[in-house]
Amino acid sequence: MYEMHFGVPMSGAVLNTINLRLDARTISVLLRHSGSKLIFVDPQSLPLLYDALCLLPHSHQPPRVVPIEDPYEENANSSVLSAAVGGLTYEKLIEMGDPEFKWVRPKSEWDPMVLNYTSGTTSAPKGVVHCHRGLYIVTVDSLIDWSVPKRPVYLWTLPMFHANGWSYPWGIAAAGGTNVCLRRFDAATIYAALATHRVTHMCGAPVVLNMLANAPDSARKPLPGTVRILTAGAPPPAAVLHRVEALGFSVGHGYGLTETGGMALSCAWKVEWDRLPAAERARLKARQGVRTLAMTDIDVIDRATGRSVRRDGATMGEIVLRGGYVMLGYLKDEEGTSRAVRPDGWFYTGDVGVMHSDGYVEIKDRSKDVIISGGENVSSVEVESVLYGHPAVNEAAVVARPDDYWGETTCAFVSMKEGVAAPPTEAEVIAWCRERMPHYMAPKTVVLKPELPKTSTGKVQKYLLREMAKAMGSPGPSRM
Repeated sequence: MYEMHFGVPMSGAVLNTINLRLDARTISVLLRHSGSKLIFVDPQSLPLLYDALCLLPHSHQPPRVVPIEDPYEENANSSVLSAAVGGLTYEKLIEMGDPEFKWVRPKSEWDPMVLNYTSGTTSAPKGVVHCHRGLYIVTVDSLIDWSVPKRPVYLWTLPMFHANGWSYPWGIAAAGGTNVCLRRFDAATIYAALATHRVTHMCGAPVVLNMLANAPDSARKPLPGTVRILTAGAPPPAAVLHRVEALGFSVGHGYGLTETGGMALSCAWKVEWDRLPAAERARLKARQGVRTLAMTDIDVIDRATGRSVRRDGATMGEIVLRGGYVMLGYLKDEEGTSRAVRPDGWFYTGDVGVMHSDGYVEIKDRSKDVIISGGENVSSVEVESVLYGHPAVNEAAVVARPDDYWGETTCAFVSMKEGVAAPPTEAEVIAWCRERMPHYMAPKTVVLKPELPKTSTGKVQKYLLREMAKAMGSPGPSRM
């Protein structure tokens, strides 16, 4: 995957990294929407890919499959060789390459370079297109903002299919760094890698911080020095930040979207904050922050008036951004692009936040009802649409439930149709959903109610459901 971030653009093609946690149905939709011609696949993902290809319409020309060898996995090569059309594997393709090949430079710096899908939406996939210029700017910007030195040692726990690893495949190469990659990880694996390779930097969702903070003593190893972690997604809980930093990690917090290709806001740390109590430091660090150097402008605006909200840390509005690395647009979706990026260049994020008196932005809610679970974006609307497909379900509304491990998990409030002879149990509803969507999206909690609360116009009052879910607290430890 790391090599693809260079080889694909240098061949004049567009790179589309696919989330391997998606289900076959969703992947087939993305392959069809993107018009992919060539797909490189890891041996462990071959069964998933074959299921996705079988779901493509007969009229759609499937992409050519090039399997990737993995000498570190038992029995991997046999499946790779059987999948290789004409014996063409990734390593064989590299061997056939011309070492004197002159890479294909873009005719314009505005030419597309990557395509990233914002979520696993099956009905209307949002394919974010970024150009060479924008990705160059966000890469350099990210190196400056994080003060990355020459020759860092970077541990990959952040997937490269998440906004191209926040631009760090290119950034770490630019700094002459060493990349440490893991097939799979848990706390013990991370601590072992940190110590063995003397890691200096890593990125990860708050769930990774939680994993490190709550690791048993048997899994921990002494850090090789101060390890810098950059986190984003759901705001990290103050208690987790405190525990992680007490272990010797230095945590940075920022905010970005697939549409920005990396961090657009950074919680720039002030030296005077070091003198504050730990709880207050963690509260300040949980804010999303101020614009990075190369992001031209940010604001929080009232959607009704278009004016900036008061800088009081309480008045909510929509976060908007403007700068050189905002996306070109959504693939094959002019209407969606025009709604998100206005003629004056402002990108409307759909995230609701406040502006503090010191100019720092803090997210308070998500106007799109996006749930961030373990770093993955989950659309509540999509989960609701699946729930409404259940023959016994009358009403369904999905909100986020706080989770100490995943940050947030999907919580569904459901009412059943009258006269159903054998209404399903909560567990049966969960199982039904898991059969029809990626498991990380499926509800972890289902609450059966006679009727959902509504306004006088019949709209479900989600804010009441959010309060109920928040009052439940975090469930016990679980894995998806």
